[in-house]
Amino acid sequence: MKPLLVVDAANVVGSVPDGWWRDRAAAAERLRDALRGRDEEVVLVVEGKARTISSVDDVRVVSAPGEGDDTIVEVVRTEGVDRAVTVVTADRALRQRVVELGAEVAGPTSVPRR
Repeated sequence: MKPLLVVDAANVVGSVPDGWWRDRAAAAERLRDALRGRDEEVVLVVEGKARTISSVDDVRVVSAPGEGDDTIVEVVRTEGVDRAVTVVTADRALRQRVVELGAEVAGPTSVPRR
């Protein structure tokens, strides 16, 4: 089974002040496209105005119905059984929650943005 890479879109997009706030959905789409072609199964968790973006062949987009952190934890809990999981976020509280479930964590600079 492929390793699972779960990306906190809001956190990664927001980590660089490049004007993302003018069009959050477009910023999330750029991130999604930059994540294509990886060896892991990639899940991009989006929230707020970015909920409108769609999955592509090798990046599954999950729209959080509420708090993105809760959705990320649920993805790790349900899809991370018996496989390596890495969550990309700088959110300290979220990092602690997913580590308790056995996931590794990486910071926003560990994934390409464009």
